[in-house]
Amino acid sequence: MPLNALFGFLIKKRLQQIELFRDNPHLAQLEVFHSLLRMARYTEWGREHDYASISTVDDYRARVPIQDYESVKPYVSRLRKGEQNVLWPTDAKWFAKSSGTTSDRSKYIPVSREALEDCHYKGGKDMIALHYQHRPDSKLYQGMSLVIGGSSSIEQLRADAYSGDLSAIIIRNLPLWVEVRRTPVIETALMENWEEKIERMARETMREDVRCMAGVPSWTLVLLRRILELTGKRDIMQVWPNLELFMHGGVSFRPYREQFQDLIRNPHLNYLESYNASEGFFAVQDRAGSDDMLLMLDYGIFYEFMPMAELGQANPRTLLLEEVEPDVSYVLVISTNGGLWRYMPGDTVRFTSVKPYRIQVSGRTKSFINAFGEELIVDNADRGIVEACAATGAEVSEYTAAPIFMEGDARGGHEWAIEFAQRPEDLERFIDVLDGTMRALNSDYDAKRRGDMALRRPVVHALERGTFHAWMRQRGKLGGQNKVPRLCNDRVLLESILAPVGA
Repeated sequence: MPLNALFGFLIKKRLQQIELFRDNPHLAQLEVFHSLLRMARYTEWGREHDYASISTVDDYRARVPIQDYESVKPYVSRLRKGEQNVLWPTDAKWFAKSSGTTSDRSKYIPVSREALEDCHYKGGKDMIALHYQHRPDSKLYQGMSLVIGGSSSIEQLRADAYSGDLSAIIIRNLPLWVEVRRTPVIETALMENWEEKIERMARETMREDVRCMAGVPSWTLVLLRRILELTGKRDIMQVWPNLELFMHGGVSFRPYREQFQDLIRNPHLNYLESYNASEGFFAVQDRAGSDDMLLMLDYGIFYEFMPMAELGQANPRTLLLEEVEPDVSYVLVISTNGGLWRYMPGDTVRFTSVKPYRIQVSGRTKSFINAFGEELIVDNADRGIVEACAATGAEVSEYTAAPIFMEGDARGGHEWAIEFAQRPEDLERFIDVLDGTMRALNSDYDAKRRGDMALRRPVVHALERGTFHAWMRQRGKLGGQNKVPRLCNDRVLLESILAPVGA
């Protein structure tokens, strides 16, 4: 049987399993909960918290406090030095390196064998399965898959242990059936210098029969534009006529959608979003054309959801899946098959549906502006950018925003640095629509804007193309998993971007 037909046959069983947890979500999560505690009861962490005696979720929540990276860092440091059976029973040989904390430049998240196979790889396979469900006539595996990873340098910690971006870890450990259909070659995929890497990727892949792409939207756009320059084509479909799927994640796709549709003139291209991080693979877009994702409940992750008002409290309350409500933002709390227990990865999510459970990423616990009680989150800003672009013919490549603090009689406000791929026909109109959309979405922001009493109209700097790229290069932050924070509650990042080059 041809590989493409064989794969289409095998995924039917997995689609049945997805349907099963859609129909029985609370039972699925309870099974994950008991499995995790059973696996970890004889680890050091499990013995410290007496996992063997825990029989209910309420016992667990009473016994184990909420964790952040600073809380688990001492355990992770020991794992990196070679100790085992500390947080999880199987050996910790890989550590996903992600953006840092207030005290460290980087975080190191342990990635167990179970986390790789039963979570990260399972998520990737499920995206393909859902694509085949939407497109039963798909011929994906008759061609190649273009994987655009992150900054891929691998650091050897000891003889059998390594750290690097999650994408590098995944590429290094891909099963053979995936590797034989992946492009570019692994030496290119794992290059650390991103400017050289994009050039080599473009030249290697532009002659392949690429049918699937996977990557962060911003860097995928850079690659596609370079391929069009090299080939002299106007449409990626002229380069890859069989392209049928783009799997993306890492940042909101809303600000990039029109740019992709301009470069890839195929109304039938399937865009599938995923929500994954170093800590786990959480959700997959299961409906073509939607802007939400199905929460995946059988990946070895047990979920809790903290109301925003509880963040920072001494003993914060969390909700279980059956207690959440639609259209409310919650801080995500996870327990995982990588040995993270009641851990906050730093994201906030909002449920769009509870039958089944579908979510949107609404922001970061540290990526917001609340200098004046306006509680502006990334989701508000992204939607404002999309509406302003639609109203003025603009295209936005990157943006960030920060507060303008009150001084003397001067009113406060928000200052935006926006890099346009296509400048708006009328910048003042762009600002008005951006502001108006955020007011319509966020009652706290609207209240502070009324009469310009607490917040004045936003200030927008239209930056030259390449500004953010140069800023990230100057700081050694080029790469797929390095993202520009959209909103900051202080002015450090904004002033750094607006500063003259070399300052």
